Amino acid sequence: MNYLSRDRDIQVDMTTEKMKLAVVTGSMSRRAGGLFNSVRALSRYLEQAGVDLQVFAGEDEFSAKDRAAWAETPLQTFPVRGPQIFGYQPELLTALRQMQPDIVHLHGIWMYSSIAAMAWSKTTGPRVISPRGMLDPWAVANSAWKKQVAAALYETRNLRGAACVHALAESERLAIRAYGVRAPIAVIPNGVDPSIGDQSPPPPAWQESLPDGARKLLFLGRIHPKKGLAALIEAYRQLRGNDADQWHLVVAGWDQAGHEAELKAQVAAAGLDRRVHFIGPQFGDDKAATLSAADAFILPSQSEGLPMAILEAWAFRLPVLMTGDCNIPEAFPAGAAIEISRNPKSLADALRQFMALPQAERDLIGEQGRNLVETSFNWPAIADKMSTTYSWVLHGGSCPEWVDVD
Repeated sequence: MNYLSRDRDIQVDMTTEKMKLAVVTGSMSRRAGGLFNSVRALSRYLEQAGVDLQVFAGEDEFSAKDRAAWAETPLQTFPVRGPQIFGYQPELLTALRQMQPDIVHLHGIWMYSSIAAMAWSKTTGPRVISPRGMLDPWAVANSAWKKQVAAALYETRNLRGAACVHALAESERLAIRAYGVRAPIAVIPNGVDPSIGDQSPPPPAWQESLPDGARKLLFLGRIHPKKGLAALIEAYRQLRGNDADQWHLVVAGWDQAGHEAELKAQVAAAGLDRRVHFIGPQFGDDKAATLSAADAFILPSQSEGLPMAILEAWAFRLPVLMTGDCNIPEAFPAGAAIEISRNPKSLADALRQFMALPQAERDLIGEQGRNLVETSFNWPAIADKMSTTYSWVLHGGSCPEWVDVD
């Protein structure tokens, strides 16, 4: 990596006290997936770090229900005209100009919010862009022709004009460079508040449908083909034996494009109705109860930015099984996760080995995950890095150590 010289002793307070930041994202609700948690938490901790910010987001069917989750964070939402996937918000650009921020931070791409941020930045100030995994190879290839059109019309210019691009992990930095982006890239992960795992909520209602003594392997996230659930269900079909039979697969999440119906049909055809359970979306107290009740967590995904669900599972000291495409490579040498494949036979073998481990060894994996989030993925340190990056973009000076200048 071609890093410039660094100054590890940059003082954030001197340059962020009066900084005005506009946070722009396509949706402020659960429809945004992991961005609902990560953008919301980052905004809250940036405020605590002394940044004066305002969040701008599009409205959707979940906005009214999810607004309370933003608590006191300044949030302004706008109706979306036309297809929700594009997120056209006619009032967004006017609102940005009225706020007159020093810098705009755009979370997510391929939507109208890219056009608005670029139009504001053209005459007013710099913008930082967080693709949030949307430039990873799988993501670019998915609905490729639509993204090729968007790239030609506006997204290539948007990325090229960024003052800095934010990557969640080294693998995302490489994907952004492979896409042709030459702007500086700040590698700063998502975070989690580890204390969420210290609560003791009552058992979730769905647990009553499982037999006494059943162990729960939890998936939590969007029910989307890229998450690898079809391969996981096929792997479960291949699992047999005393250790495996007591493990039930609990699928928590919201359906996208009818994929849940496809998976339920697969479960029925495989005769797994008694061992695979779809429990629907989990938010707030329900999510905490679900994570607390689980015995392990799995994410066999084909593509991720940096999944918040894994960080939350670690906060609850759950042993994690995940693919390398989840973009947390440090988890494997730290003993915080077991790497799995999306090949059903290999996945079944890995699950069989995990389920046969002594409980003390599974507990140790979960404890190592908790240690990892406490040391490497805590929000206050992440917010300090981000606010320092904003200051560097605005004022120059020594390049922060986490910024790659191509």
